[in-house]
Amino acid sequence: MDAREILNAFKEEVSTKEFDNFISVLRLNEKLTKPDYIVFNAPNNIIAKFIQTRYAEKISYYYEVKSGNKAKISIQSQNKKSSKTSYTQNTLTQVQGDVLIPEYNFESFIVGSSNEYAYNVCKAVSDKKNLGKLYNPIFIYGPTGLGKTHLIQAVGNACVKFGKRVINIVSSKFANDFSYHLENKIMGKFREKYTNCDLLLIDDVQFLGKTDRIQDEFFSVFNEIKSKEAQIIITSDNPPNMLKGITERLKSRFANGIIADITPPELDTKRAIIRKKCEMNDITLQEEIISYIASSMGDNIREIEGMITNINAYSKLMGLDINLDIAKMMMKDHIKENNENISIDDIFAVVCKNFNIKTNDVKSNKKTKNIVMVKRIIIYLARELTTISTPQLAKIFQMKDHTSISHNIKKIKEEITQDNDLKARIDELKNKILIKKQE
Repeated sequence: MDAREILNAFKEEVSTKEFDNFISVLRLNEKLTKPDYIVFNAPNNIIAKFIQTRYAEKISYYYEVKSGNKAKISIQSQNKKSSKTSYTQNTLTQVQGDVLIPEYNFESFIVGSSNEYAYNVCKAVSDKKNLGKLYNPIFIYGPTGLGKTHLIQAVGNACVKFGKRVINIVSSKFANDFSYHLENKIMGKFREKYTNCDLLLIDDVQFLGKTDRIQDEFFSVFNEIKSKEAQIIITSDNPPNMLKGITERLKSRFANGIIADITPPELDTKRAIIRKKCEMNDITLQEEIISYIASSMGDNIREIEGMITNINAYSKLMGLDINLDIAKMMMKDHIKENNENISIDDIFAVVCKNFNIKTNDVKSNKKTKNIVMVKRIIIYLARELTTISTPQLAKIFQMKDHTSISHNIKKIKEEITQDNDLKARIDELKNKILIKKQE
């Protein structure tokens, strides 16, 4: 169908200014576009990132309404270096399923304690001599938006460079593809398609499908690929033994290799990720803004990147320098300030987990340096987020009276003014408490 039909549907959904500035500037990239993967070019990387974040899902929706087909929408800069464009075109002949994103490589992946093991495992098997032989299969699990897809596609991109055939697909698409081949009685082609590779990347395996027939076929594909020493890497939101609706024999196959989790990044890692995203997109942010974003947003890296893109696009389009006030204004809808019904138990749960300290130890009379600091943070946050009085807090912490609570609040406020890292960490804890209460 004509690309203009998709984009013109937006005239009724956005303001004339938005349509003229963002939607009307898009041009269909016919060379890279496939039936289930549509590429539009924008004038520059700033506009491309902004439209991808804000409008890509809506464009995909209108495309499905108009054509009856689902497709992933990719907004790319038409000013990309020719080497990147050529690389993307070359991968189309080596990569089956979803297109690999060139920017998803090991160089752009920020490593911290929360993802180091998964990173090291994937980096090891991306070596030509180790692929399919060293660790196979690899099962990576963790919450949405922490970099699982980035990591497995980094392996795919590395393997494409030394001529390996890669299949990269979300499990739900595998299930849909199975149904199509089954209905058309061409299952031989299906098996050939999914076993003719050197690397199979299956993203979000929890969506594989509930029917035994689909899982039986995936079991057969899995075994055939493994038997010829091709590499298998799988991602999920949970470890194998906690996957619902997946047969026991598949769980057993998933567990018969390396299992690595990716957990929410610590504050320093989030800062490093933001700096890297800024570097990759030619965005300049002051350190105070980086710290504010890292401590005030959640742990979903995709959401953080989207916020950086939005802040940068706003400043460019409005002709303003990026400062903390602009960042706060752009983030206000993402930071929930509703403190209703937050309890002292909510605060204890988040802070004690973060510092790996038992609640009973914090409530006790122990005076080790770490416990005293955690106690002060909880007292400070309790006064910020709840209506608990200082006498009530004194009782909870087994202190003499409210003056002891006031002393601790005064001390932590002094430390916050002198230590920006401590301030950022407390802001992050506050945000986590608010998010946890809204879940």
